[in-house]
Amino acid sequence: RVFALPPVFLPLLLPLLKANLRTVKPPHLLKKSEMVRSVKSAKKSKRKNKGPSRKGESSSSVPSAPPKVWQPGVDKLEEGEELQCDPSVYNYLRAFDIGWPCLSFDIIRDSLGLIRTEFPHTVYGIAGTQAEKASWNYIGMFKLSNISGKKHDLMPKSTADDDTDMESDSSSDEDDEENNGKSTQPVLQLHKVAHQGCVNRIRSMSQKPYICASWAEEGYVQVWDFSSVLNTLADTEMEVNKGANAIHNYPPIMKFKGHKTEGFAIDWSPVFPGRLASGDCNNCIHLWEPSSATWNVDTNAFIGHTASVEDLQWSPTEADVFASCSVDRKIAIWDTRLGKSPAIAVEAHASDINVISWNRLASCMIASGSDDGTFSVRDLRLIKGDAVVAHFEYHKHPITSIEWSPHESSTLAVSSSDNQLTIWDLSLERDEEDEAEFKANMKDQVNAPENLPPQLLFVHQGQKDLKELHWHQQIPGMLVSTAADGFNVLMPTNLDSTLPGSGS
Repeated sequence: RVFALPPVFLPLLLPLLKANLRTVKPPHLLKKSEMVRSVKSAKKSKRKNKGPSRKGESSSSVPSAPPKVWQPGVDKLEEGEELQCDPSVYNYLRAFDIGWPCLSFDIIRDSLGLIRTEFPHTVYGIAGTQAEKASWNYIGMFKLSNISGKKHDLMPKSTADDDTDMESDSSSDEDDEENNGKSTQPVLQLHKVAHQGCVNRIRSMSQKPYICASWAEEGYVQVWDFSSVLNTLADTEMEVNKGANAIHNYPPIMKFKGHKTEGFAIDWSPVFPGRLASGDCNNCIHLWEPSSATWNVDTNAFIGHTASVEDLQWSPTEADVFASCSVDRKIAIWDTRLGKSPAIAVEAHASDINVISWNRLASCMIASGSDDGTFSVRDLRLIKGDAVVAHFEYHKHPITSIEWSPHESSTLAVSSSDNQLTIWDLSLERDEEDEAEFKANMKDQVNAPENLPPQLLFVHQGQKDLKELHWHQQIPGMLVSTAADGFNVLMPTNLDSTLPGSGS
């Protein structure tokens, strides 16, 4: 789970233009070719990071092959081929980083509006680093503002010269100015707070977003009050270069050392403000109860799993009920009023269960992702019987994150170690007539895969070693993901139907 990588010293705002960036949606939802494979000469494919050819130099190349939708895990690249992203499938797409890779982050709820559908957008977040040395780690609070989309190019335009470097650090919209003279470039502001050791997981309390809990690899859980930092970010509109790399020291308001080892499971209750649960790799779960300006942590652990507790999720409707998943392949439902043993425990997967997500719009549904790449959805009303209502084997590598959409009860997003972020709508079914009509309209423009699940809405690629994703609770259709090479902010165009008032 811990990155073993050198520091990432990339520009804070970097257009996502890597040659291996891949996007694809199932054919029944495609409006155009999202991913094509273009064949270029070997000479040109090797000329990375070089300028255009000199005047008079031969520019001949192998004729381009017909566009083909890239099918992850199935298709292979031949020598001289490269993958190209179609930016038109995104309303917004941007990459950025905060220095070191981050295993975990959270989107901080703000006061800019409960449902925001108009650009420009502003996003607040908090992330914990995975630095090379324990003393180099920090918690980074960031503000990404002036997020503009739809009305301007999301990606730099390709030039007539095919030798243009697709991995350039510069964006063609750097000089893009709107009619009012304001730049369309997003602005990243970052404030760093020292943290000893890597941050395994970090979560912001929805009721008091400035209160955050972090799991440290040293084996303790800390609670922080970042109200002053967030106020500073909110009051500042432009990036401040002076002291941008400074790491500040803030003492946590609570530090619990009752866990015997490190852990990754932690969650705030969305119903009971301040109630927290934390689980460790020794199968112990501790309950935190808010008390004045601190917390009382029950030293008697909840024990029911026989292996590491990997994730926790509080019920979206019940203040005393939470769920957990474990390396023991079980999902457990706990009621704090009934003692320290699970009310229900079921073996849910054939391998370790890494993550779970409780649907806040349809509270009877819980999703889980496994180490074998499968993910499932269960109906808790049928938990003692055949509760599985959906099971997918699309991913072939461990599921690293899963989360239901906060705006559409049937939609969820999944990330995997196969470097794919996928979006699914469980309400969809295959319609052969629609597919036939689509193929007829597309004619020879795209060679669409035949065997993608009809529920698969979107596949986003380009990040390496994906670790965690989150939907933005206040900006429908926006997701943020973290990986070994930084963060992505994305808004797929085919999620427009989930926006309020946009129609079906």
